[in-house]
Amino acid sequence: MTRKLFGTDGIRGTANTHPMTAMTALMVGQAAALHFRRGDHRHRVVIGKDTRLSGYMLETALTSGFVSCGMDVILAGPVPTPAVAMLTRSLRADFGVMISASHNPYQDNGIKFFGPDGFKLSDDVEREIEERMATDMSGDLAPADKIGRARRLDDVVGRYTEFVKQTFPKGTTLDGLKVVLDCANGAAYKVAPEVLWELGAEVVKIGVEPNGFNINAGCGSTATETMQTAVVTHGADIGIALDGDADRVLISDETGRLVDGDQLMGLVATHLHRTGNLRGGSVVATVMSNMGLEKYLKGHGLGLLRTPVGDRYVVEEMRRTGCNLGGEQSGHIVLGDHATTGDGLVAALQVLAVLVSNGKPASEICDLFDPFPQVLKNVRFQGASPLEREDIRSAILDAENRLAGTGRVLIRKSGTEPLIRVMAEGEDEALVNTVVNDLVGLIAGAAE
Repeated sequence: MTRKLFGTDGIRGTANTHPMTAMTALMVGQAAALHFRRGDHRHRVVIGKDTRLSGYMLETALTSGFVSCGMDVILAGPVPTPAVAMLTRSLRADFGVMISASHNPYQDNGIKFFGPDGFKLSDDVEREIEERMATDMSGDLAPADKIGRARRLDDVVGRYTEFVKQTFPKGTTLDGLKVVLDCANGAAYKVAPEVLWELGAEVVKIGVEPNGFNINAGCGSTATETMQTAVVTHGADIGIALDGDADRVLISDETGRLVDGDQLMGLVATHLHRTGNLRGGSVVATVMSNMGLEKYLKGHGLGLLRTPVGDRYVVEEMRRTGCNLGGEQSGHIVLGDHATTGDGLVAALQVLAVLVSNGKPASEICDLFDPFPQVLKNVRFQGASPLEREDIRSAILDAENRLAGTGRVLIRKSGTEPLIRVMAEGEDEALVNTVVNDLVGLIAGAAE
């Protein structure tokens, strides 16, 4: 059985429309509870969410599913996704769940699970949960005296604040540093400003007034212009933009120039390498990371290992190879010594630590390499994927040959939407544009 509900990062869709309905949430809650219900101990699950209006509906439905199977529920409220991973391990929970659609607008929502070790579930486990949902689970529900309980967890912000602060170098402070912080009106709107302030920074806050509808709306890591402008306006030393669930981060230097995840991975990698703290001799990134990063790392005697898109695939490769740094161009940065998943706030602190230790402006330490020209376009389709057609496959092979030795082509289906993503990069920008436009035209024609 192939996965139908779970995509690249859990289950995601428009709220109150299949699959993101209360009924689906209740059923997936029951199926997940039955999967993780092992032994005679009192089972528990942690639920976190971001600030979307639909989070109330899904939180309640999931809670009903869990308690109906005898699971006790610990409600963490609005917290970053990595906080759920941390709490799952810290509280010795059987598993954790985050209700969020990450960087998507408020109309969307999602459900993603973490195992008892704080890592996201494998494809196989997600498949098993889907298979269980297709069966009659009524016979596995808890008897009346074994139904679970639900309770709110006190001081979640304090717990996570202390955890994040422990990842910052001891004896180092952010005293004298002015930071613009954009929390995307999302899950980190309380905890992120608190962490930076307690470490000594002067914090200019943006996107910290969520109302259920404004998450990621003109702010955060997918709309960084507000943050970039604020950095210049306030004369800040650096800007930080998180996304709705705070598992990704992008940076602005003091001039307002945006620094993407590839540059951040290069910066942190070389810093860890110089201090003898980079394990595995490589950075793990996805197929979307720029060839400029690969060339930069090679110049420092380091490798770049590529995975499919999705931070959980990055983490799986990190665990397999023993690497302790990985991430995505979009700003998912995984620091394996500190976290089991992408953590925008932890990653931002590593960048700030490098900034403080160097004593140089962010524009000097973050501009590491010139990215290869890269073009990405999306083609929407209905029904069968156009990529199955022989003429499309032939055109892709021809495009790869045209860029051979100087660039590359990457064509993939989106894991969350009916889109074909067409990307190419290389030394010759004109050729890259031509290759992408030719492929987009052919795929769009086939998709009609």
